[in-house]
Amino acid sequence: MNAWRIGWSRGIIELRQSFSNGAELVSHFLWPVLMLVALYFLRDREFAGTGILLGTLALPSILGMNAAMGMLSMSQQLTADREDGTLLRAKATPAGVQAYLIGKVVSVAGGLLADLAILLVPGLFLVDGLEFSLTSLLTLLWVLLLGLLATLPIGAILGSAFPSARAQGLVQLPILAMIAISGIFYPLSALPGWLQVVAQVSPIYWLGLGTRSALLPDATVVVEVGESWRHLETAGVLGAWAVLGLLVAPVLLRRMARRESGSSVATRREKALQRVG
Repeated sequence: MNAWRIGWSRGIIELRQSFSNGAELVSHFLWPVLMLVALYFLRDREFAGTGILLGTLALPSILGMNAAMGMLSMSQQLTADREDGTLLRAKATPAGVQAYLIGKVVSVAGGLLADLAILLVPGLFLVDGLEFSLTSLLTLLWVLLLGLLATLPIGAILGSAFPSARAQGLVQLPILAMIAISGIFYPLSALPGWLQVVAQVSPIYWLGLGTRSALLPDATVVVEVGESWRHLETAGVLGAWAVLGLLVAPVLLRRMARRESGSSVATRREKALQRVG
C-alpha cells in the first residue's frame, strides 16, 4: 500500500510537471495538432463511394492509435531513466522500483488521456457524423482502459529490453509500420487479406476498432472486417495482451533493476559524453 501511495503521488507530480515544462508541453500539443491537420484534409473525402466520410472514420481511430502510442512513451521514459540513474536511485529506497513503475504508469496514462482530450474536443467541430450517448461513452471508457492495460506493459517490456535511448529507433519503426496497416487512416477491409491477418494480431487495430464502435453510427460498420464491431473479440485480444504483458513485464523489470549499479550508469554516461564530444 505504501508503494501504491508513493507511486500515485510520484505520477501526479510528473504529470503536473509535464504540463509546466515547455518542451513536454509542445509534445502534448504537437501530435494532436498534426492529427487534426490530417483530419482536415480527410473530412470531405468518401470511402469507396459509400457516403461515409474518411474524416469521420479516422477521428475515433486516431483516439485508439494515440492510446496505443503509450507503449512508445513508456519505453522511451524507462530507457531514459535507466540511462540517467533515476531507476538506480529508485532501487535504493524501500519498494522504490514498485513505486517508480506505478508512478510511471500514472503519469503516462494521465498524459495520454489529456492528449486524447486535446484531440477530441476540436475534432468534434471538424468532422460530422459522430454519435454520443451514455452507452457510447461507457464503451469508449472500457476500450481505452483495457487498451492501456494491454499496451503500457508492452512499453515497459520494450524499455527494459533496449539498453540505450539510441536503440529506441528499433522500437519505433515496427510500431509505426503496424499503425500504417491497422486501419487507422483507411479501413482494414480495403487491404490485402494477409495484411489484415497481420494487423489483427496487434492491439493497435483492436483499440481503433473499439473506439470506432463507441463513436460511429451503426451504419458505418459495413466498412469493417466481417461488417461487425466484434466487441467480444476486442475484449478478448486486448485482454490477452494485457495478461501477457502484466505477467512478463514485472519479471523483466525486476531483472533489469537487479543489474543496475553505479558503475553501469557511469559507463553509459561516459559513452554518451563521448558521442556528444
